[in-house]
Amino acid sequence: MGKSRTRRLRPAYSRRVSGVYGRVLVVDDNKVIRQLIKVNLELEGFEVVTAADGVECLDLVHRICPDVITLDVVMPRLDGIQTATRLRADPRTSRLPVAVVSACTPFEVDAGVAAGVDAFLEKPFEPSELVRVVHRLMRKQGPSACPEGPPSPARGRGVGRAGSTAG
Repeated sequence: MGKSRTRRLRPAYSRRVSGVYGRVLVVDDNKVIRQLIKVNLELEGFEVVTAADGVECLDLVHRICPDVITLDVVMPRLDGIQTATRLRADPRTSRLPVAVVSACTPFEVDAGVAAGVDAFLEKPFEPSELVRVVHRLMRKQGPSACPEGPPSPARGRGVGRAGSTAG
């Protein structure tokens, strides 16, 4: 029988990660979809943190300081549109890029635009399209919600929407 060692606890989320494109917070109530998005983004060099609904997203956002958030629309407790609205209402996250990854019905797109969503990606999606949208939002990202500054080098968020709009 081998000896087991206790490892020192390290912080769950660092402020900066070298060699990583940026940090993405993936919010979806479906565990399989969360994992699919996470794996595809990690394969492209992103650091990914996940949340199961909007309430968990709002709890995490200031601790992990993401560069981009992806939101499903239909979730328990707090849906994606309400989450986007709350993110936009908070001065610390008002400029954080948000992409809706959902069925993208005309209602969802209209409500998302009104809530300030930056991009829409229709389910089912091509992984390459997901990566493309996140890269585009990462390049447009402005000041981070982090007090010490953003965890990645992405800068310069512009105005307007990015991504495809289905409807």
